[in-house]
Order: sequence, then structure tokens, then C-alpha cells
Amino acid sequence: MKITLSLIKADVGSIGGHTKPSKEMMEKVKQHLSEQEVLIDYKVWHTGDDIVLLMSHQQGKDSDKVHKIAYDAFVAAANIAKEQGLYGAGQDLLSDSFSGNVKGMGPGVAEIEFEERANEPFVAVSADKTDPGAYNLPLYLAFADPMHNSGLMLAPSMAKGFRFTIMDVSHTDKDRVIELDTPEGMYDIAALLRDNQRFVVESIHSRETGEQAVEVSTTRLHNIAGKYTGKDDPVYLARVQGDFPATGEVISPYAICHYVAGFMRGSHTGPMMPVKVNSEVSFFDGPPIVSAQAFCVKNGKITDGCDLFAHPFWDTVRQKASEKAIAIREQGFSGAAMLPYSELEYGGIVKKMEKLHGKFKLREK
Repeated sequence: MKITLSLIKADVGSIGGHTKPSKEMMEKVKQHLSEQEVLIDYKVWHTGDDIVLLMSHQQGKDSDKVHKIAYDAFVAAANIAKEQGLYGAGQDLLSDSFSGNVKGMGPGVAEIEFEERANEPFVAVSADKTDPGAYNLPLYLAFADPMHNSGLMLAPSMAKGFRFTIMDVSHTDKDRVIELDTPEGMYDIAALLRDNQRFVVESIHSRETGEQAVEVSTTRLHNIAGKYTGKDDPVYLARVQGDFPATGEVISPYAICHYVAGFMRGSHTGPMMPVKVNSEVSFFDGPPIVSAQAFCVKNGKITDGCDLFAHPFWDTVRQKASEKAIAIREQGFSGAAMLPYSELEYGGIVKKMEKLHGKFKLREK
């Protein structure tokens, strides 16, 4: 059976600042999705203050029907947020009217269309207080590095490697992408993916079968709105097992708690902390968090999710992330603790620097 999985998220309001959506908002979204006959199945959860929708259907990618369902769900939740006086109500809805596709309107979107295998496991990953480049290192390690993916050595179906499609997200007129293959292109891929703010993994395909393994949301909100409206808080879908990495290989890199952009005001550097589903954010509007659920889908029906970061192992990792977060926050605004000038998300410092530059004087040597 050919189906499409659509993973769409948005921040449309949260309690007491950037923490989590209200219970009433979540219930409203679930009610809305339950009334949609075009959907085969759906799941709803939140990661920090982002509401995440996972929907299965047979409408294909970029379906205006499915995207309208998601848009209307977020609008309904935003209206609840406004009624409750919550912070940032409707924040990620950058347009007042639906135009056929939520891409470019604020919400993050990752969709994969495929013919179901006899068993079809997949992982849905969602992050808060960071940008799409936060997934560069975990995806590189999970699909290209045998230190995390032993299947690259042990599974014949992965011996040919994978094809990475990488997007230059600083190029806003049209999508600027490049396709590079592993293992021969690993160094070139690494050269690009080291720059998390510019080059972002968009998708990954098996070179053995041509089947798509991964789709990542690549929206950068400041490129859409022209000003800071919130961090991008990306999502991705990853098909696992068989011709693809195992579930454990996909999530293994998150034990590193690698440093990413985000944290307070989207303008700092912090470790990515793997958290349980429906976790909020707290310390310094962070730290950047990521949740992951594993599902199976059959005839479009989605099983209950397995919360991959709920296992006791990840408590130790969370402690590690906490220590890394405290350590870098002790450095305050200095150096690597805050993003470079070109990436600062708030306009106040831009105006301040323009004013200061005007006061500089040239002095003779």
C-alpha cells in the first residue's frame, strides 16, 4: 500500500513564556484531526512549546488538503492560546490565510511517500529551541559512520551507502541543493555539514534501492519573516531497519549531546538534550531539546509510539547535557557561547552595532 507520512509542527502559543502548549490547545488539535476523513491515522504530541502532528494518508506529498488540515488545527490551537492569554499565540503562523501549502508559512514540514514494506518501522524526531542544522551531525553519523551505524559493515543492503541531498538554506530565491554519495563523498559532505547555519540535510536515500530513508524540515523562519519570530524547531522522519539503519543506530548520536544553535532568544550555543515526549523547556529557555518516537505503520494505521528517550540510559545522557549547558552558560555572551554576529536573531543588537560603528574614528599610525 502506498502511503504518505506527514510530520508538521508549529509553535502557536505556550504557558508562561516559551515552555509548553496548554492542555486545552492539545485537546483542540486532536479533536480537529479526529474529524478529518482524508486522514487514515494521526498522532499528536509536543516537544517544548511546539505542537507536532504526525498524519498518514494517501494524498501524496504537499497535498493542499492535508496541509489545510494542519493549518486549521494550528489556527484553532492559536485561538485557544489567545483566549487563555498565552505567550506567542500564533507565533509560527506567518500568514493570515492558507494558500495551498504550509511550507513557507511558518510550520515545519517533513513528508515521505512510499510503498509499505511487509513491516514498516519509522522514527519521528522533533526538536525545540534550535534550527534544522542541529540534525546535521546525528544524520551524518547514523548514515555514514560505522562507529554509530555498524550496519554499514554488517548489512549487505547498506554496503553501497546513501545519497545525501543537502540544501543551502541561506539561498532564499530558489532551493539550492547538492547531492553527494557515501562513502566516497564523505569528506565533501562533512565540509558542508560543519556549517549548521547554512547547509542542512534535506533528505537521504538508499543507493541500493533508491528508496527514501529521511526527510527533514528545512524551513528557516528568519528567512521567511525577515525578522526574528522564533527558532525553526525542526522535525524529521526516518525509515529504519532492513535497507536502512536500525532504530538504535539512528538515535545513537544523540548520546553526544552535541552543541547546536538556539537556547535563549535563538541566539546562543547549547547542547542538544534528548528528552521524553511531551517535555517542556526551562533553563535559559532551553537547553535545546530533541524527542524521538518509533512507530510501525500498516495500511496507513500507525501503532502506539515507543518513546525512545524514556529508557533509563538516557537519564545519564541528560545529566551530561545539563553539565554541558551549565558550563557554556557560565561564559555568558562571550565568544562561542553566543552565536556569531551574522546569526544573531534579534534586531536590537544590529541597531546597536550600527550606532557604535558610526562612532568609530580612524587614527593615524
